[in-house]
Amino acid sequence: MRLLTAACLLMAAPVLAQTTPADPSIGRRIRADVEFLASDKLEGRDTGSRGHAIAADYVASQFRAIGLEPAGEKGSWFQQVPFRRASYEQPPRLTLTIGGKQVSLESGKDAGLRPSVTAKSRKLNAGFVFVGYGLKDARYGFDDYRGLNVRGKIVVALAGTPGGVPSDVDAHLNASKDEVAAEQGAIGYVELPRNDGSAGRFDPVRRSSRPLIDWVDANGRAGSAPAGLQVQLSFSQEMAAKLFEGAPKSLSAIRAAAKAKAPPRGFALAPTLSLESDSKWEDFTSPEVVGLLRGSDPSLEAQHVVLMGHLDHLGVKADAKPGEDAIYNGALDNAAGVATMLEAARQFAAQPVRPKRSVLFIANTGEERGLLGADYYANHPTVPAATIVGLVDLDMPVLLYPFTDVTAFGADHSTIGATVAEAGRSMGIGVAPDPMPQEAIFTRSDHYRFVRKGVPAVLLMTGYANGGAAAWGAYLGKVYHSPQDDLSQKIDWDSGARYALLNYRIARAMADAPQRPMWLQADYFGDLFDPRGPRAPATASAQP
Repeated sequence: MRLLTAACLLMAAPVLAQTTPADPSIGRRIRADVEFLASDKLEGRDTGSRGHAIAADYVASQFRAIGLEPAGEKGSWFQQVPFRRASYEQPPRLTLTIGGKQVSLESGKDAGLRPSVTAKSRKLNAGFVFVGYGLKDARYGFDDYRGLNVRGKIVVALAGTPGGVPSDVDAHLNASKDEVAAEQGAIGYVELPRNDGSAGRFDPVRRSSRPLIDWVDANGRAGSAPAGLQVQLSFSQEMAAKLFEGAPKSLSAIRAAAKAKAPPRGFALAPTLSLESDSKWEDFTSPEVVGLLRGSDPSLEAQHVVLMGHLDHLGVKADAKPGEDAIYNGALDNAAGVATMLEAARQFAAQPVRPKRSVLFIANTGEERGLLGADYYANHPTVPAATIVGLVDLDMPVLLYPFTDVTAFGADHSTIGATVAEAGRSMGIGVAPDPMPQEAIFTRSDHYRFVRKGVPAVLLMTGYANGGAAAWGAYLGKVYHSPQDDLSQKIDWDSGARYALLNYRIARAMADAPQRPMWLQADYFGDLFDPRGPRAPATASAQP
């Protein structure tokens, strides 16, 4: 496979600084940043930890050295995200009434009640309504709530969807079921697995009972708790079956019909649930780090293009054995993404002419906790929300081989796809289609929180060509989210330089283009989240 040459780079846009991936100083700078951010002394950069705070100070100091302006709160580099950890001192008291008989449920065994970050004490009594898959989507004709009254009820939904929709849409529909329930007036949400819960499968009951971390703003609004939804529950297989006693269909019959591709229809359920719970709260903060390069065009300066990457990782392994490596250093996930974002910022600052639009650089917190920092910023931006016009997310570039292509997750939804393709061509880097569509990566990283606000965005990852498939397979199979994601890996710093320069060119093109990034005509996510925004013809996508 042909490697990138200096000649290719010299053919790039004239605003590029006179440095190339062959210049070892770029790789050295990226290496220095990764070595600091992935150091054992930062103890895995867990959200809210001292190690993460030190990493945030480091990124802010680099922003200052680069020449960016602080763009956080109150003239600082930081937006402090208000987090809350909710747990139970005493197990919740849960009672099912079935056929006039009361059945006490053991928390964590028979049922799991998610702790609340918005209500310290909860006491309620409610009935249940089965709502099929719990979907409501006009584009694909889903309306599982048709003819059902769920106001004041706890809805019970079967996990998954009937299929037949693109994987990223499927992932969005699955992740939005609790929001749909709240919009229909439900006060609670239960999701039941489509299988029989045989041994060895994921245990949602135990997970639901664990401590929960979420952001909670000054108005009491939480990131992952839809307004009006008071409880989120899970049931053991035995108790889930009991919910359908006296119903038109049993749970096993519903599962069999779903397996046979027969969409389950909803109906009211006979049992009722009474519960009382008291949550224990621990409040803490963790910073987003935000720097600004102000644009040069008076008519476009107020618009912002965003480059971001998450700074947090998983911290320290709690159950490590004596002598075991317990630190989740997160060298590639995502010290490398932040380091290459810093290098892209240096490339911007090195140009004789500033970009026409302003550029925001954000190091997110709380990604590993559920995209929480990015979600908070998207809901509480430090610039006017309508001025954020496009975004590139740098998350987990696998810099273990000389990549010759990239995948831009989300490229087929907006004109950013064509921008990525053109920037890649200028460097001899191809753009490949999503190699793992079943994973729905587009909906699983920080950029997606901005997509939900109507902002066209992509997540850029190194591709599968030139040894990439093997490198990704080995990394995901043995290293991802383990203490082995550290500096002992044979990181290709020249690849880090190419990745940084590519992201610079993508963002520079977005910042200088006459037209802001646009959703493509009839795109699902554009129509859902930005229905009145401008559109580009579907042919404007350069997605292979």
